[in-house]
Amino acid sequence: MPEHTNLPSHGRFPYDPIKGRPTYEWPDGSRLACYIGLNLEHFAFGEGHGAELVPAKPGEPDVLNYAWREYGNRVGAWRILELLDQLKLPAAVIANSAIYDHCPALIDAFRARGDEIVAHGRTNAERQGPLNEAAERTLIAEATQRIAAVEGKAPAGWLGPWVSESAVTPDLLAEAGYGYVLDWCMDDQPVWLKTRGGRILSVPYPQEANDIPSIAVRKDSAAQFADIVTDMFDEMLEQSRGEPLVMGIALHPYIIGQPHRLRHLRRALQQIRDRPGVWWTTPGAIAAHVHTLEDSGALK
Repeated sequence: MPEHTNLPSHGRFPYDPIKGRPTYEWPDGSRLACYIGLNLEHFAFGEGHGAELVPAKPGEPDVLNYAWREYGNRVGAWRILELLDQLKLPAAVIANSAIYDHCPALIDAFRARGDEIVAHGRTNAERQGPLNEAAERTLIAEATQRIAAVEGKAPAGWLGPWVSESAVTPDLLAEAGYGYVLDWCMDDQPVWLKTRGGRILSVPYPQEANDIPSIAVRKDSAAQFADIVTDMFDEMLEQSRGEPLVMGIALHPYIIGQPHRLRHLRRALQQIRDRPGVWWTTPGAIAAHVHTLEDSGALK
């Protein structure tokens, strides 16, 4: 028999199967918590790691890809805002801090709705994973301070640009005062991550019901993406009879805000919004509820 090999580990959380955990409920007896995560992003012209409509030409200004993404801020996000208003659905706005300078009217409009603002780095033209610890700490501090200066309070949650983390990202986020992170997609329930100074909560963020991997990477059609959303919702609502679950829907306005795709998103959200046993919420409210359960001893 070969000897057991200990593979490198992140050390953030142990393996824990979904079955057999403490059971609890979301507010009003709900078993499925759903949130819409709307990514508002800004990219440097001629630079950056954005999804590409066509391959960029080295040495040329990337007009086509930049303009395609900018459509999301100028048009697509406003159409999504109208749809959310019509359906009376909350959203978590996952925002690059550069949005506050580039298109402040857009973030103002979502703030007026009472939506949660989740920090998403400075810009999606950079990743934090390759940075050294001091540079990453500066990135987190600058993004946090820019949002707090306008919102009057620091954001509670963080999603790294391009879900890029260094080996110390959860440590730095916890030290900066963040209560939860969306980078990890390993579970359908919130999970505590160990940090060098304590812990931070991982709230599930989708990589399946997410328009970038679905449409930009796997080349799903708008109708297929809408079916992913409704099928995931129907299945998770049924599964939630056994244990409370979290379902996120991740959207990017330059993709799903295109008119032909928005039509299918409208169909999907209309189909699922009024089902009983569902808490339409934000990741910040989910994290706050978990803290309440911890304080009451319900999760001990």
